Amino acid sequence: MTPFTVVAGLAIALDAANIDTDQILPARFLRKPRSAGYQNFLFHDLRRHDPGFPLNRTQPAILVAAENFGCGSSREGAVYALVDAGIRCVIAPSFGDIFASNASKNGLLTIVLPAAQTAALRAMLPAELRVDLPNQTLRLPDGRDIGFAIEPFRKHCLVEGLDDIGITLQHQADIAAFQAEDGRRRPWMVPARGNAR
Repeated sequence: MTPFTVVAGLAIALDAANIDTDQILPARFLRKPRSAGYQNFLFHDLRRHDPGFPLNRTQPAILVAAENFGCGSSREGAVYALVDAGIRCVIAPSFGDIFASNASKNGLLTIVLPAAQTAALRAMLPAELRVDLPNQTLRLPDGRDIGFAIEPFRKHCLVEGLDDIGITLQHQADIAAFQAEDGRRRPWMVPARGNAR
């Protein structure tokens, strides 16, 4: 997973509340492998039916949305589509819980700010924003910096670029030591080389 430290780039506004995972990535595209380019299906139906949809005009690095972004089903493909399209951060007053969890495991930062603050920010967009995760600050288009909160473990994983497998591999030496000791204590549990089926 790509570490997230500082991301600066174009931010655009999505003013609709309750943007669900089926709007982010319609379910019919989940039959395709991710290698088919999930970014090509990002907001597919909204983009097709609304020529003025913001992502039809530009490619942002940051989205600023309304309440309950990423609600609906638990599909991780919605996060894949955003990340594959180069979006590194979504700012909203609230997120679907599973979406937020999937996001952090795939290098997508979700920032929760109060509804009035996100509405005011959306009114300033499109514009450049700068997100500094180590310092937990967001630089607004007018040059002001505001702080944001994030759970420390989620921050650690994003800054270090650790997904669930990466977290486990940090303990690789301990795992190897346990396996070696367990093999000595219970040799009958260790498969014989060449007899694997």
